[in-house]
Amino acid sequence: MEILKCIFCGKEIKGRSDKKFCDVHCKSTYHYRRALEEAPRFYNKVDNQLKRNRRILKSFNKAGKATVRAQVLQEQGFNSKFFTHYWKNHKGDVYLFVYEYGFLRKKENNIEKYILIQWQDYMS
Repeated sequence: MEILKCIFCGKEIKGRSDKKFCDVHCKSTYHYRRALEEAPRFYNKVDNQLKRNRRILKSFNKAGKATVRAQVLQEQGFNSKFFTHYWKNHKGDVYLFVYEYGFLRKKENNIEKYILIQWQDYMS
């Protein structure tokens, strides 16, 4: 009979003949370290950027509406190419939203700015 060894720590495995790990801790650590070595998946990159964008928009929009220079948001890691949906107002301006926080890029006096808003019930 062949002695099975844990593929993570090398200890002898007791139990089923198809087991690869001696316990759940070795299994979890093995998969965690393997995932760190792999390149981040596309979904994770998008999700992380959306979360970063939301956090940044929330931090600059405490009152429901604000205007911020684009450079300030970009220095924080904001990327306007990542958004979840959009809303068009009666003037024809298209606000891009990251969940409940929206932004509209404007140029005033040759300075790129974002008008930040928060989703309201009337926008549905």
